[in-house]
Amino acid sequence: MPRPMWNGAISFGLVTVPITLEPATESHDVHFRQVHVEDGGRVRYQKRCEIDGQVLTEDEIGKAYEVTKDELIPITEDDLSGMPLPTARAVEVVAFIDAGSVDPVSFGAGDYYARPKGEVANKPYTLLRQALSRTDKVAVVKYALRGRERLGLLRPVGEALSIQGLHWGDEIRSPAELAPPETSVSEDEIEHALALMDSMAVEHLADLGEALTDHYTEALHEVIEAKAEHREPAAPADEEAPTAPVVDLMAALEASVAKAKEARGESGPATVHEMPKPKKKTAAKKTPAKKTAAKKTAAKKTSRRAS
Repeated sequence: MPRPMWNGAISFGLVTVPITLEPATESHDVHFRQVHVEDGGRVRYQKRCEIDGQVLTEDEIGKAYEVTKDELIPITEDDLSGMPLPTARAVEVVAFIDAGSVDPVSFGAGDYYARPKGEVANKPYTLLRQALSRTDKVAVVKYALRGRERLGLLRPVGEALSIQGLHWGDEIRSPAELAPPETSVSEDEIEHALALMDSMAVEHLADLGEALTDHYTEALHEVIEAKAEHREPAAPADEEAPTAPVVDLMAALEASVAKAKEARGESGPATVHEMPKPKKKTAAKKTPAKKTAAKKTAAKKTSRRAS
């Protein structure tokens, strides 16, 4: 069981819910050590003062803010502890918003589970979770972790509450500079793209099955085990060679739909589904409105002249 990394309380109006925060995810990455290729010795890093060359311990290392390369401003723990941090021991509920209104690019600043702390927390914790479960809203919260104030979303996950960390607005780059120049696509191309999306749609992430397997990590473990057992690792399965770029976008979409249907075991010819076409505003419908508006304008001008 993960160790609690934060102790405090959720502040919901006048309701207080004592909690602890625990990581919601865990890493299964394979970590390597750096070694000397010649003799296999471990490579160690030392923290050394650039002035006197002395190797330093953690107790001898402090913080400083770099103004220029030659000017540093020392910052002590006393300086930091004196800063106002109202959320140091509280997850403060700021507001409630629609869950779908938050851009996914805002996520990625840490995911945590909130565990009720003590029996006194069970009822208000359950109340908040059930109230959130009956709406499409999530709570915007502010909290402090690792010495800085953070922004997040509090939402129910199963029978528990979780906090998804959000990046502050000024931490998110504008995508405007990345957009391609204005390019036109035909309605037929859009319909084929929608057909491809339809052929690849699933209801739940778990429905992806084998696609959710981390094949690279599995293969990496096999390489490590084979080396430890002084044998050759299993040969990788043959994969299709990447095809050359297809210039014809429509041909690429149709081929993609066929491949998606084949992967799902669907029988029948790989034809593209006809998607409902969006209703187009015809000029005929707009003309009467324009004529009427023109007549009204002319009438107003005539009455002004008459007056």
